[in-house]
Amino acid sequence: MAEPRAAKTRRRTRIQEEREELILEAALEVFSTHGFRGATIDLVAEQAGMSKPNLLYYFQNKEMMHRVLIDRLLDTWLDPLRTLDAAGEPLEEIRSYVRRKLEMARDYPRESRLFANEILQGAPRIREELKDLKTLVDEKAAIIRRWIAEGKLAPVDPNHLFFSIWATTQHYADFDAQVTAVLGSGSDDRFAIAAEFLDRLFVSGLKPE
Repeated sequence: MAEPRAAKTRRRTRIQEEREELILEAALEVFSTHGFRGATIDLVAEQAGMSKPNLLYYFQNKEMMHRVLIDRLLDTWLDPLRTLDAAGEPLEEIRSYVRRKLEMARDYPRESRLFANEILQGAPRIREELKDLKTLVDEKAAIIRRWIAEGKLAPVDPNHLFFSIWATTQHYADFDAQVTAVLGSGSDDRFAIAAEFLDRLFVSGLKPE
């Protein structure tokens, strides 16, 4: 994992840690709004309310900030898929996975957009991490195939099942402006309604005949 410059000093103070988190919070806002190419050190410094030289003491460039954010994101982002349990009840495991992905879209919208922006650019900075994603997806797809073979799930392509879950859950974060335009800004129960709908879409659709 990339380390900010201050982290390499011999004695790291609480103030240094707080400044790093302040900068990373600002960087997350800037990257999720403008993408990697549109983000600049000046924009992050302005968002953080500090001078550019002060920011550069902690992070030498925008690449370092982006790397730290991506590392944190991927560690959290894959947790719901990691917890898909081969020993669990298949439909309940699918329901739980969909719910956790939807909760992440609700609770971490900027992180979702950060990831989406990176993917839309061809994932130049996370190609190695995508290999880890493939390994994890292959492992969980094998579980889905076993459940299907045992008659516990309707026949589906596991990879496209995962793609569909990602698309329908992350949509609420990545396309929030579109969702808000359609539902209205006062639709606070959108995620509860979405969860009920996605239960029907995925869980009901996966019940074996």
